[in-house]
Amino acid sequence: MMITTTAHPLSERSGDALVYFVRERNGKISSCPDRTLNILIKRAQAAGDFSAKTGETLISYPLVQTNSTTPAATTTVRIMVVGLGSDPIDEELLRTVGGNTAQALVKTRATRPGLILPTGLRRSEENLSRHLVEGLILGDYRFHKYQKAQEDDEEKGRGLETIQIHGRDLPGIKKGIRTGLVFAHATCQARDMANEPGNLWTPDQFEEEGRRVAEKYNLTCEVLDRPQMEEMGMGGLLGVSRGSSQPPKLVSLTYRSGKKVPTLLLVGKGLTFDSGGISIKPGEGMADMKYDMCGGAAVLAAMQAIGELQPETLDVVGMIPASENLPGPDALKPGDIITQYNGTTVEVANTDAEGRLILADALAYGIKTYQPDYVIDIATLTGAAIIGLGHHTTALLGNDDTLAEKILKISERCGEPCWRLPLGKEYRKQLKSKVADLKNIGGRPGGTITAACFLEEFVGKTPWVHLDIAGTAWNYTKKSYIPEGPSGVGVRTIIELIRTWAT
Repeated sequence: MMITTTAHPLSERSGDALVYFVRERNGKISSCPDRTLNILIKRAQAAGDFSAKTGETLISYPLVQTNSTTPAATTTVRIMVVGLGSDPIDEELLRTVGGNTAQALVKTRATRPGLILPTGLRRSEENLSRHLVEGLILGDYRFHKYQKAQEDDEEKGRGLETIQIHGRDLPGIKKGIRTGLVFAHATCQARDMANEPGNLWTPDQFEEEGRRVAEKYNLTCEVLDRPQMEEMGMGGLLGVSRGSSQPPKLVSLTYRSGKKVPTLLLVGKGLTFDSGGISIKPGEGMADMKYDMCGGAAVLAAMQAIGELQPETLDVVGMIPASENLPGPDALKPGDIITQYNGTTVEVANTDAEGRLILADALAYGIKTYQPDYVIDIATLTGAAIIGLGHHTTALLGNDDTLAEKILKISERCGEPCWRLPLGKEYRKQLKSKVADLKNIGGRPGGTITAACFLEEFVGKTPWVHLDIAGTAWNYTKKSYIPEGPSGVGVRTIIELIRTWAT
């Protein structure tokens, strides 16, 4: 998709759609620059067909008036009016409206719309363009890579090809567009990775994509393979992958700002398919377990965005422990004992609690190797997170109040809200084993918390936050800019955290 800007008169534009945005206040709809269109809006409102609710659309097909210089004389095929509602204008509302606009345009098969930024909203055109663009691109997302195109299939339509944004502050609009594109493209990249089937997206693909991103954005990429893991004693990654013919990989991408700044370590769970191993999952819903690598996808996509943004206030290391969990002849068995990278022994009471085992190795190795000042891990870790918070909110746990509060505020602003759960020695007791240092599960009570307690054993005193996205990585709350299937959750929150770190 190409996005351009212009301050030229609207009558000079010839595209296949022209989009205006209007507000509703106390039953009245704000005016737009086109007088003829204002009359149409009033008639539609009187008929009860349009009230400018958030995301509501009204479409007209104007007559071409070649002898007029008014906006109504545009040669645009259709004019669309999109409601902004009456709620306070914030980032989430703009993203939602952007998503609604994209979906409405696609239904009309418009591919080259022009957008007229609304005025009088007490928001800069940079801010408006950034979040509308985010919503437009995320709302226009589609994944039909493995399907034949059908001309009459609306869902597989061409989508938006070019967008022209009309406003006054062109430098500000361009800056907003650039930022919105980085956030949206990274999120779509995470969605693309997650949508790939398990037979085509394996640990090798995480390595391949990691090397591609590193080369394109001048990052450093390091990959540990099975022999290196054996030499280092990474019992978690080695153990989980034993039932699969696919060897595990630990993919690390490093961004250096060249300045004396803190280092943030990102770790994303990259379980490319999770059958549960010997503790096998029920058949119903198992196909969704190709999404168990959404945390790894989020980290890799965020590193792509970091490469584009080149932040100066943080160095960032992104790490993806990648593996499959299958019930092969050499698979881990319930009751087996493994030794993690830091020497901790773990009784594997349930082989379907495998994500924490590969994350533990990555966390311990990453902290020892890179000496980060802060750590964030993101993982589809526990079904208990879905039971506790549904598909609407990400579970957040951590050992550092300042980092946790920062992420909570930013996630809310990004439309990816988190809810903090407690940690404590009471929960840690549930992981006590009679034969090893730890068990990998603590029973059903507080399952999300005990999983985080397990991870906490491998971060020491480093400020750390854990994001459990089991309920939000797919089947997320329905929004105009979030499709069915993988949502790409966490990507925008991580990018915004890094982008605004100094503030």
